[in-house]
Amino acid sequence: MKNILITGGAGYIGSHIAETLIYKKKNLYIVDNLSTGYKKLINQKAKFFNVDINNTKKMKKIIIDNKIDSIIHLAASLSIGVGEKYPKFYFKNNVLGTKSVLTASKNTFVKNFIFSSTAAVYKDGQKHVSEKSKIKPKSVYGKTKYKAENIIKKYCKKNKINYGILRYFNVCGASPSGKVGLISKGDHLFKNIAIQSTKKNPLIKIYGDNYKTPDGTAVRDYIHVSDLSEIHYKVLKKISKTNKSKILNCGYNKGISVKQVIDEFVKQLKKKIRIKSQKRRIGDMEIIIAKNKNLKKFIKWKPRYDNLSTIVKSCILWENNNINN
Repeated sequence: MKNILITGGAGYIGSHIAETLIYKKKNLYIVDNLSTGYKKLINQKAKFFNVDINNTKKMKKIIIDNKIDSIIHLAASLSIGVGEKYPKFYFKNNVLGTKSVLTASKNTFVKNFIFSSTAAVYKDGQKHVSEKSKIKPKSVYGKTKYKAENIIKKYCKKNKINYGILRYFNVCGASPSGKVGLISKGDHLFKNIAIQSTKKNPLIKIYGDNYKTPDGTAVRDYIHVSDLSEIHYKVLKKISKTNKSKILNCGYNKGISVKQVIDEFVKQLKKKIRIKSQKRRIGDMEIIIAKNKNLKKFIKWKPRYDNLSTIVKSCILWENNNINN
């Protein structure tokens, strides 16, 4: 665990993990083609390569030249809505891209592989899910991530590489340092509300208000990005030390509705936010909450930012400091 490579390290989650690893004094290398990542989020203490993960030859050269021993593979296409429109593009980035990174790491120093998967691999309607819950991805995004999971398990077993497959629930928030946060827009609830919060008459679109939930809006398990970053470091350390591979849910075991998130923003901003209800999006789940017992047991993890008020406060602060990002 000396020389660590992050693919997608110029993105939202990657830049936070980079901040954590630099703080832990690791030699850090970042690969990102900047299609959705941002130069301003790249950690200055990391060595950066503007390379596409599908370029296996270049990836292999980076891995060999820098004696990479651990890879944190985040580079992917993420939006559920966009995935439904462009399934081939998602297959290329999420499935073939993962294959390319693994192929590049063959016969090198790589001994550990962490993969960013998703709660979208689970069958809808289960509400509380453990790692053993039924798998049946509803969205193209979830399907591509599950395919990538299976490729990783097979490849790593064959090549004696330790893997950690981390199934993210809904990631949100910004770093307490104020240096990194979410820039890209899209269908990210906290970001969209934070953007609107800087406007005179805030308006937020919500997708579906007729779910079978207490207030009619979708319920998610939201995890602060700084807690998620710490999980990556601790899981990497543990699999490296024990030579054990694990699939782990990354969430708080706590469900929060879209309406509750909006209400918390209203409370902190002390201004009204108009709500415009839209049709449900294809691929969206009704309720999904992480059972995180295995994660807590595996790395003795205690979340530090598992409070809706703290998460919302960090989003508002980041947005106010980066209004033109």
